[in-house]
Amino acid sequence: MKKILLGLVLFLAMVFSLIYVSKYNYLLTGISTVYLTGHTTAYLTDYKKFYNDSILKSAKPQPWPLHDFYNQFPTSNALEDYHKDRKTVAYLVIKSDSILYEKYYDGFGRDSKSNSFSVVKSVVSALMGIAIQDGDIKSLDQKVVDFIPDLKGPYADQVTVGDLSSMASGQKWSEEYYNPFSVTSASYFIKDLDALIIDQPITEKPGEKFRYKSGTTQLLGMVIKKATGKTLSDYLTEKLWQPLGAEKTALWQLDSEEKGMEKAFCCLATNARDFARIGKLYKNHGRWNGTKLLDSSFVELSIKPRFEESPQYGYGWWLDDFRGKKVFMMRGHLGQYILVVPEEDLIVVRLGHLKDEVNKNKSSLSDPFTKDIYVYLEGGLEMIKNISKN
Repeated sequence: MKKILLGLVLFLAMVFSLIYVSKYNYLLTGISTVYLTGHTTAYLTDYKKFYNDSILKSAKPQPWPLHDFYNQFPTSNALEDYHKDRKTVAYLVIKSDSILYEKYYDGFGRDSKSNSFSVVKSVVSALMGIAIQDGDIKSLDQKVVDFIPDLKGPYADQVTVGDLSSMASGQKWSEEYYNPFSVTSASYFIKDLDALIIDQPITEKPGEKFRYKSGTTQLLGMVIKKATGKTLSDYLTEKLWQPLGAEKTALWQLDSEEKGMEKAFCCLATNARDFARIGKLYKNHGRWNGTKLLDSSFVELSIKPRFEESPQYGYGWWLDDFRGKKVFMMRGHLGQYILVVPEEDLIVVRLGHLKDEVNKNKSSLSDPFTKDIYVYLEGGLEMIKNISKN
């Protein structure tokens, strides 16, 4: 028995040594932060396992007002069962910029932080819009190589900042969340994100078609950092988080300690109420309680499809129709949603551990939208009907 155990230890030591000296040495971080915790992919509280920079709360926080009918209309039993089955941790319905309903599950509460995953891509696009209006970036048509001259590939000198925001970069990238050997997984654990992204060449002509790639938003984050001379965390604090009156300090995962690079494709951790502020900003055409933070023309462009053949995406935002109403949304891995129905002056926020129809053999974004989105939208739309009855 001792010989078997000793052999096993030696075998594992050899395996770990081989991983350590290989290009997959980031897996050692993945094993300790994710896989040994019983997860097969990133999870809601994994920000505690990584280095983070702080997005400082506002010195003058602006709490959400509570609706006159706050929490007076319960959700249906069917929706409650759905929440439990999909392991929802937060569900908010905001009507006319007041919280009509909120409920938390699984030990989460109003102030609990949750990883957002790709929800943050919409935030990065907003920061790009601010950098353009401030003149740090000339326009959506400015070339990426003006900021990242080491960009590789036959079309590196053609890709624009707008191509990055609209997922039309032509970048070489494999969007796989459950494959530990994919570049997507590497980007989550690697210690030098900038180097990884520079090694992903622009191999297709950019600006011609929509192809969702997390590395493209990471490249956009690098552009914003270079253009503004500020970290993404500092820039977000200054330009959005504090002006939006955020009540809580948020955390943004870094690739390494201290002055590391933010994971611009994911991983802003905050609570459901503060996430909803970005939805309100875009619903109200870039203005926050009367103050202009984003140019309204940029907001309008962001929530329209860039490509006719890809109506599901604009500039950093997912787009859909439901019950004949326009919907734009922020979406994240495992079902993190900020859903905006401007016609109804409605925002629905859902955070949780699971989403519908996750295919672990390929990207969970293979299908444009999953059923759970419509269930949460339906819940919000049904709830606001009660207002007119009372």
